Amino acid sequence: MLLVRGEAGGTTLTGTLYERGERAPTFKGAPDEDAPYVWVCDEFYQVESGGTAQTVSGEEVNVAFETPMPRGFDTREQAIAAAEEHIRTQFARIGVDVSEVEITVEKNVPQ
Repeated sequence: MLLVRGEAGGTTLTGTLYERGERAPTFKGAPDEDAPYVWVCDEFYQVESGGTAQTVSGEEVNVAFETPMPRGFDTREQAIAAAEEHIRTQFARIGVDVSEVEITVEKNVPQ
């Protein structure tokens, strides 16, 4: 599995990309288990009140989380591109300029 991580504004968002042959989580809304690559990551947005307070770029932002929306892909390249776009979108939803988001992809080696 790969960890796709975005960092900006002093905060981090990390999602998991399950690769061909790995067992992706199964739950309501999960993609067809035959998908060779499955992306799972939190989704969130900024709210006026309530939610969870996060410090982003030195300011407190209230964030509400949605149920993760897993997505299946045929190729690794498609999955990574979608993961990177997903992470940038989440940061944009809380007011972070997407050009500030630094994305890394790393292999998660179970210990």
